[in-house]
Amino acid sequence: MSKILVIGSSNTDLIAKVKSFPAAGETVRGQFFVQAMGGKGANQALAAHRLGGDVKFVTCLGNDANGQNTMRYYENEGLDVSSSRIVEGVPTGTAMILVNDEGENCIIITPGANHELSPAHIRNIEKEIATALMVVLQMEIPFETVEEVCSLAVKFGTKVLLNVAPAQEINPRLLKLIHILVVNETEIETLTGQSIASVGEESVMNALLRMGPNAVILTVGRNGCLVKTSKVSRHIPAFQVETIDSTAAGDTFCGALAARLTRGSDLIAAVEFATAASALCVTKMGAQPSIPNEQEVEHFLAQKIALVDNGKVKINIL
Repeated sequence: MSKILVIGSSNTDLIAKVKSFPAAGETVRGQFFVQAMGGKGANQALAAHRLGGDVKFVTCLGNDANGQNTMRYYENEGLDVSSSRIVEGVPTGTAMILVNDEGENCIIITPGANHELSPAHIRNIEKEIATALMVVLQMEIPFETVEEVCSLAVKFGTKVLLNVAPAQEINPRLLKLIHILVVNETEIETLTGQSIASVGEESVMNALLRMGPNAVILTVGRNGCLVKTSKVSRHIPAFQVETIDSTAAGDTFCGALAARLTRGSDLIAAVEFATAASALCVTKMGAQPSIPNEQEVEHFLAQKIALVDNGKVKINIL
């Protein structure tokens, strides 16, 4: 059995570095181009795997060149994808990514085979959910599949970490099935219908907590993240690094968080580790090529010993 079951998307990323994003009708010269593996599900699975987690990844790929290359890549990485699905007649998902000189990105996703990851396939592998400590989900697969996974997880007593990315509205009853919800500012405003600028971060997070999750983590980019449960509210600052490419920073955070929690860390310590992992991620180009391993993060933390004092509060989330 795997302690972490990641269920989600796989994409082939086509990445171009540009000085600035083109306006409508404008052609700009790219500085360089690279093709790499990506997809929010795959990024989170690989991050959890590299950062010390015991991981199985469930995804759906087309039986095309990109899909075949992706499967070989996962196998070479040592990532267990034995419960994944291969489909005929549908291309593997792709993402076209532009990255500007400030490290910001804009992304066009063509889901392809990701939309073939069906509730029926999930029911066929429900034993994987039953034996996992935690299921990690995102929103690049069909919503009904996310619902099926959450329902089965609750049935078997398996914790769910949901990253609501890309942002979208969610049936409120689903939020009651979530143990840990990870969102950015756009995502939390979409879920709650409230504006951070109008009512503030704490008010919006409290509104989301009342909707059902045990813990809400709001990532705020260069300002780090906010962690809130019914008992604790904490700001974890970001590490200051030179940002080259922010692609997969949030995914690295989620994978690192899952890896640490399933190895017994309390929530705040796990978030600090995840914050360090995402900081290292943005210092390199590409999604999966930029994901660090556990030793790199530990070394980075050893050099950046100035972590915020937690007051020795332990928040056991599993």
